[in-house]
Amino acid sequence: MTVREILEQAKALSPAERDELMEQLAALRDMPDAAQPEEHWGKALNRLMDEIGPIEMKYPEIEDPVEWVKQLRADRRRHRLRNLEDDE
Repeated sequence: MTVREILEQAKALSPAERDELMEQLAALRDMPDAAQPEEHWGKALNRLMDEIGPIEMKYPEIEDPVEWVKQLRADRRRHRLRNLEDDE
């Protein structure tokens, strides 16, 4: 049954019946869909990570996160200094 067919049937209802139908439709809108339970955010994250696949990290040999960040910052600093020298 299409929405148009349902609306045609609703036109045949009395005003009080239409009001009742509207209330019931509004209540349905606020109800969660029982057919498709909401996926837990952790499962959604795991699925997304599986879709993305493994990522390549710079300097995987550096295990200490603080040292790894220091290395990245030093690389960026050297890169910026090289760009400044090229501009002059």
